[in-house]
Amino acid sequence: MKATDKKAIEVTELVLRDAHQSLIATRMRTEDMLPICSKLDQIGYWSLEVWGGATFDACVRFLKEDPWERLRQLREALPNTRLQMLLRGQNLLGYRHYADDVVKAFVQKSAENGIDVFRIFDALNDVRNLETSMKAVKNAGKHAQGTLCYTTSPVHTPEKFVQQAKELRDMGADSIVIKDMAGLLTPFATFDLVSALKSEIDLPIVMHSHSTAGLAPLCQLKAIEAGADRIDTAISAFAGGTSHPATESQVAALKDSQYDTGLDLNLLSEVADYFREVRKKYHQFESEFTREDVSVQINQVPGGMMSNLANQLKEQNALDRIREVFAEIPRVREDLGFPPLVTPSSQIVGTQAVYNVLGGERYKTITNEVKRYLQGGYGAAPAPVNKELQKRAIGNETLIEGRPADLLTPEMDKIKAEISDLATSEEDILTYAMFPDLGREYLQQRKDGTLQPEKLQSEQAVSLQNSANQEGRPTEFKIDVHGETYEVAITGVGDAGSGKRKMYLSLDGVPEETLFEPLNSYQAEGSSQRKKATEPGHVTAAMPGSVVDVLIKEGDVVTVGQGILVTEAMKMENEIQAIIAGKVAHVYVKKGDRVTPGEILVEIVEEE
Repeated sequence: MKATDKKAIEVTELVLRDAHQSLIATRMRTEDMLPICSKLDQIGYWSLEVWGGATFDACVRFLKEDPWERLRQLREALPNTRLQMLLRGQNLLGYRHYADDVVKAFVQKSAENGIDVFRIFDALNDVRNLETSMKAVKNAGKHAQGTLCYTTSPVHTPEKFVQQAKELRDMGADSIVIKDMAGLLTPFATFDLVSALKSEIDLPIVMHSHSTAGLAPLCQLKAIEAGADRIDTAISAFAGGTSHPATESQVAALKDSQYDTGLDLNLLSEVADYFREVRKKYHQFESEFTREDVSVQINQVPGGMMSNLANQLKEQNALDRIREVFAEIPRVREDLGFPPLVTPSSQIVGTQAVYNVLGGERYKTITNEVKRYLQGGYGAAPAPVNKELQKRAIGNETLIEGRPADLLTPEMDKIKAEISDLATSEEDILTYAMFPDLGREYLQQRKDGTLQPEKLQSEQAVSLQNSANQEGRPTEFKIDVHGETYEVAITGVGDAGSGKRKMYLSLDGVPEETLFEPLNSYQAEGSSQRKKATEPGHVTAAMPGSVVDVLIKEGDVVTVGQGILVTEAMKMENEIQAIIAGKVAHVYVKKGDRVTPGEILVEIVEEE
């Protein structure tokens, strides 16, 4: 570009979605977004990312907010700015592939409720998984942004990304974004990739990069020099670390150059001041693992994944082992054929790495999602997978070689029938479709008027009431916080170590784990009604979680390796299998029960 050429760089602001997802586990509430919207609407951003990603999950699971109502409120509060969302292709906002009729309905309703720009990606960069959502966006008359999920591996080359971009263009993409979710790009690699794209693709190129390695601002500058048209940034109060380059810094860096964004630094500073105060409210979700750390170039863990892994390991009282998990992630990723680490593949790889580390043996437990992935249920892996692991995970089951969604029959009528008692709108039906168990619970609580949003630590002023078990020991508590009641149930106590014991409990059904000093006989003995697993026929769980399904009943004869239970931990399902053959003597759990490691869930006895 000649020095005299003018090319104003456009800016997409991420503070209302990806920035707080990366730094405070997606916990920002709508009430903290709306007051600043009038200023955000004046700035002149090309777009504001406000929805998608983990937003839907966090709203329903933790905040007890209607995500659709959030979108409608933001649409009303931001009349002059394009609203943008992140869409996981055939996965939409969930963790599985949905039938085409669900994808079409979801996109249409998202457009009707206020989304102007759909950033559509597939975790494996399998463009077959983008076809339906891309067509749906175009049919709705909205902007379809095709996504290149950037990663490094022996098979991820500039030529491969250019070919993918051409396929997205041919599908009707209005722009192409390089999504560097882990902060893996380096400045000169960025220049080469953007140059290759601009030489072959006549579409706007957008640069989205997390600051995890500290290189993202430099990468954006090199992207601009190579011809990129737009950058993604986050207001400084929620920038840096595993988030993104600061909006004000990038605007200042480009000011008075041929790339001047034209955005007002004074107005941006006012927005930053507001969010600086907001962030203080969410201090309990801050993590030391969301700081800039160049080791991401080794472990390849993206920002949102890093903060969520830290929170999940903290709940398991295993935060001290996070470095082991980070070291295991690249090994699991290689076994799975080098998938880019972005939802849901980041959760699939990350959760399996946690199981491998905490279980004391690699692949002692293989999650259902890893099995589905290795079978081809998410699409084609970028590179060959570990054949030994694949055989171990799926046995003789048939591999899926076509587009996975082609195997799905239409779902909307069935979904409507299942939730018709609680759904009052098409949006409610789609909420249930995304997360059936969570969605039903949320809609039921809304109907009953019992929605209880997750409390922030600064709001807690607690008084306790308790109920006792048959021996007079309290096992369930009701905690009143500002007039709202939360149920705490102690579900088990682990072995003592270093003078402390692990206590497993749940808060409104969400499993937690902590350590306590054994002060009396009640604490030393524990309160779980289930006995401790001591024999090979005692089926137990590897992690605290909940029972999703019971696959057997008392009296059944089972074989080694047969599925006994399905549990959920860290948002991922896991099939627990029998390790001996025999007869099911006792089943101590039912669907929905909370479980903790070491207790007997099912008892199998060998037949004589």
